[in-house]
Amino acid sequence: MDPENNVVRSRTVEWDDPMVGASRAATMPGIEYLQAMIDGEIPPPPITALMNMNLESVGQGTATFSCHPDESHYNPIGSVHGGFVCTVLDSAAGCAVQTTLPAGTGYTSLEIKVSYLRAVSTTTGPLTVVGTVTKPGSRVAFAEAIVLDGQGRTVATASSTLLVFPIPAA
Repeated sequence: MDPENNVVRSRTVEWDDPMVGASRAATMPGIEYLQAMIDGEIPPPPITALMNMNLESVGQGTATFSCHPDESHYNPIGSVHGGFVCTVLDSAAGCAVQTTLPAGTGYTSLEIKVSYLRAVSTTTGPLTVVGTVTKPGSRVAFAEAIVLDGQGRTVATASSTLLVFPIPAA
């Protein structure tokens, strides 16, 4: 409850069974899997609903998200938590790598380095997050990601190292 205004703020998060989409990941090349998600043929993972982000487009070695931070993402000093920004950067970098992977191959983050350049708040406008592969690989891949605010200004950047591995078919 907001003690000053006597108003309760809330947010409801709904999602589909994450294993429906995950079971298809092993059977499709990464770029086709992500495009099927964009096209609504495969439900998005729950993290997209939780973080209020949406995968907008993919290309070979690139993935673009939009996201809309709200007060539920705020830290104690009244701005969007850096963990929110790190999460959307990690998602964009990871999905960019996924676009380069053949069927039956997955990835996970090994490390991510984030540089925060501007504060983010509810007035920043919708964010655009673009991930780009800098070096694909069959064991390790490297990617970068950038967050742009509603005016096109850079909010944060990241470089990421990702482990590439086989995933079993469900």
